[in-house]
Amino acid sequence: MISEGAIRLPKFFVEGGHRLQGTIRPAGNKNAALPMVAATLLTEDEVVLENVPAIRDVKTLIELLQMLGADAKWTGPNEVTVNARNLGQTGSDSSAAARIRASILLAGPMVARVGAMQLPPPGGDVIGRRRMDTHFLALARLGAEVGFQREIYGLHAKGRLQGADIFLDEPSVTATENAVMAASLANGVTRLRNAAAEPHVQNLCRMLIGMGCPIQGVGTNTLEIHGQERLKGGRFRIESDHIEIGSFIGLAAVTRGEILIQDAVVHHMDSTLIGFDRLGVKVEIRGEDLFVPGDQEMRVKMDLGGYISKVDDGPWPAFPADLTSIALVTATQCDGVILIHEKMFESRMFFTDKLVSMGARMVLCDPHRVVVVGPSRLHGGIVESPDIRAGMALLIAALGAQGRSEIYNIGQIERGYERIDERLRALGANIERLDSRDPADFA
Repeated sequence: MISEGAIRLPKFFVEGGHRLQGTIRPAGNKNAALPMVAATLLTEDEVVLENVPAIRDVKTLIELLQMLGADAKWTGPNEVTVNARNLGQTGSDSSAAARIRASILLAGPMVARVGAMQLPPPGGDVIGRRRMDTHFLALARLGAEVGFQREIYGLHAKGRLQGADIFLDEPSVTATENAVMAASLANGVTRLRNAAAEPHVQNLCRMLIGMGCPIQGVGTNTLEIHGQERLKGGRFRIESDHIEIGSFIGLAAVTRGEILIQDAVVHHMDSTLIGFDRLGVKVEIRGEDLFVPGDQEMRVKMDLGGYISKVDDGPWPAFPADLTSIALVTATQCDGVILIHEKMFESRMFFTDKLVSMGARMVLCDPHRVVVVGPSRLHGGIVESPDIRAGMALLIAALGAQGRSEIYNIGQIERGYERIDERLRALGANIERLDSRDPADFA
C-alpha cells in the first residue's frame, strides 16, 4: 500500500520490457565516500576528494561538516574540497543527522581532533536494528568518555586519546572506520582486532596512510594504526562502488541486456561473481571492466547431489549484504529454485511482498530467508521503495517487467545511486522522474 505522503514525493514512471544495452561507469563508492568525507576533519590542511558520488547521503554529510565549522564544498561535478582548520561546533543538527546513518562517522574524528562531540541517534535505512554499542565501546577503549542523555550521545576526551588493543565485539564497518579514524590521532599504537575489511574500509585506510598515518594489515581483520600528532591534507580518489557494479549485473540479467561495466574494481568482485554464477548469470572479466552478455539462459546451479543452492551474505569477503536484494530480484528471472539468506539485517527481506505483487514466485520463510522459484513473468505495478537497495531491486524489477510501473519514495534510491534515471536512459531504459502528482500523468 502506498502512503499518502509518498504520493507527494518524487517518483519514477517505468515502461518495462526493454532490453538494455550499452556501456556504463559506476559512481564512486558511497560507503567509502562517507567515512572519507568525515576523515577530512582529522587535519587542519586542505583535503580534496575525487570521484565523490553526488548523492543525498554525501550532500547531507557535507552539510553536517559545514555546521561544525568546516569549509566544505563541491569544487567539481564529483569533487569535494574540505578545509577543517577552524572547527567551531561540537554538535550536529538533529534533523540532518537523522537523515543518514553516516552521521555517526563524525564521532571518531571529532573526539580525536577537538576532544568532544554531541550526536543525536543517526538515521538511515530501516532494515532492522543496527547497534551503536560497538562504536562507543571502541572509542571508550581509546580514552573517550561516553554518555547518553536526552536522546544525545556525548563524547569527551581529557587530552589526547591513547592507543589501545581493541577487540570489536562485531566486525562492524562503520565502527571499524570510527575506531581507525580516532586511532590515527591517538598517542601510540592501536591494534584493532575483528575489524571489518570491506573495500570501503580499505579505501579509508589508504587515505589515512596518505595523510601520514602508518597502518598495517589493510584488507585483513587485524589493523595496526600508528597514531600521529598531526595529519596532513592531500588529494584522494574514491574507488568505484562494487555494490553499484553488482546492481548493474542484476540489471543486465533481469532485462536480458548486454552491458559493459567500466572501471569495475575487478579485484573486489570475487564473491559477487560467485553469487551471480550460482544464479546462472555469466559475467566476463575484460581487464578492469566487466561484460554481461545479453539474453543468457540463466539456470540456477544446484549444489552437488541435487540439493537446493543458496546465495547468502556475510562480512567481507563474503557476498555483500547490500546485494542480497539485487540477488533476490535477479533470481525471479532464473530457471530453478534458490534460497536467498540475508543473515545480517532482520528487516531487509520484508519488501518481497512488493515483488510478489508484480508476479514473482517466492516465499518469505522468516525475516532472513526467502525461497525463490523462477523464472516468473513480472508485470508492472505500483510500489514504494523502503530502503536504498530494495528500491534499486524494485526499479530493476520494473525495468524487466511487462507494462508500466510507478515507484514512489525514490528519494531512498537516490540516497545511494547518482542520477540513476539519466544513466539508465543512456542504456535504453524508458524511465521518467516526476516531482509532483499531476492527474494528467495518469490520463
